[in-house]
Amino acid sequence: MYKATISITLRPSILDPEGKTVQQALANLGYDAVDQVRMGKQAEVWIDAEDEAEARRIATEACEELLANPVTENFDIQLERAAPAPTDDPAA
Repeated sequence: MYKATISITLRPSILDPEGKTVQQALANLGYDAVDQVRMGKQAEVWIDAEDEAEARRIATEACEELLANPVTENFDIQLERAAPAPTDDPAA
């Protein structure tokens, strides 16, 4: 079992209005040293794979097909060996 932590960010050439809004809010709070903010998203995906290469292949395909927009976003995958995914079921 592998846990893939996937960071998805806008490509540098894509405008980030959410990041700009957060930067302005930080400046209003007195954080004038913050020069730029880029917002993104993170996904944690548990993958039942034989080895790290297979887990990376599956994570990459998931990003290319669903998790990231290949036109506007980049993604970075960090893999680690892990126990099975935690469950949302309180009875489990």
